[in-house]
Amino acid sequence: MNYVLYFFTGILQDFLLTLNWRYVALNKPMPAAIYSFLTTVVTMLVLYNILTRLDAQRSIFAVIIYALGVGTGTLVGMKFKVGGKK
Repeated sequence: MNYVLYFFTGILQDFLLTLNWRYVALNKPMPAAIYSFLTTVVTMLVLYNILTRLDAQRSIFAVIIYALGVGTGTLVGMKFKVGGKK
C-alpha cells in the first residue's frame, strides 16, 4: 500500500514542480514561490519517510516507484492549463 502512496506522491510532487517552473517562465513570482514551497514540503516528507521507515531492499523499490510517479507528474503538469497563455 505504501508503494501506491509513493507513486501518487511522486505525481503530486512533480506536478507542483512543473507548475512552479511554468509560473517562473511566465514571470509570476507569487504562484512560483507557493509551488516551490509546496514542492519542497512534499519532496522532503516522502524522502524522509522512505529513508527512515523502510529497510534497504524495500527503500530502493520505493524510490523507483516514487520516480515513476515523478515522471508521470511532469507529464500531467505539462498538460495542465496555466493562466497567462492563450
